[in-house]
Amino acid sequence: MNLILRPYQPTDANIITTWLKSEYLMRQWCADRYEHYPITPEDMNAYYNRFIDGQNSLALTLVDGKEIVGYITLRIPAVDTTERRLGFVIVDDSKRGRRLGKSLVSMAVDYAFRKLEATKVSLGVFENNSAAIRCYESVGFRRVVKQETESYECLGETWNCIEMELL
Repeated sequence: MNLILRPYQPTDANIITTWLKSEYLMRQWCADRYEHYPITPEDMNAYYNRFIDGQNSLALTLVDGKEIVGYITLRIPAVDTTERRLGFVIVDDSKRGRRLGKSLVSMAVDYAFRKLEATKVSLGVFENNSAAIRCYESVGFRRVVKQETESYECLGETWNCIEMELL
């Protein structure tokens, strides 16, 4: 594999949106950030244009050679500019078993610590997403107990988040 993490390009949405094969998977990926399923490339780029500014928030695409295989965002979540928060983590589901998720998260964490000089990287993951939880733990993330559990209404259910961080 020849993996490179590069800045997201609007044409990447044509591929990334095809990985969201069901509304359930889409909600695990983005919670309530998109209003409807399916997400179109235009929806994804509208979200990017509205929320990704290149300073406080970045969108990155993982490529293997010339093939797009993953996507992730990094943002400053609060007043502490030394923290970066991962979001919208997804890899091409047709390439499962190649450890692309672990590579994507590891590369984004490395980018946050080395290039962005973060002292902490955090994320939230739904407790019903055991594959993602295992991936994050394999990279070194640890669960953090918060005073209040973040939860979302998804598909008629309440989904709770697990908070994780890496120092």
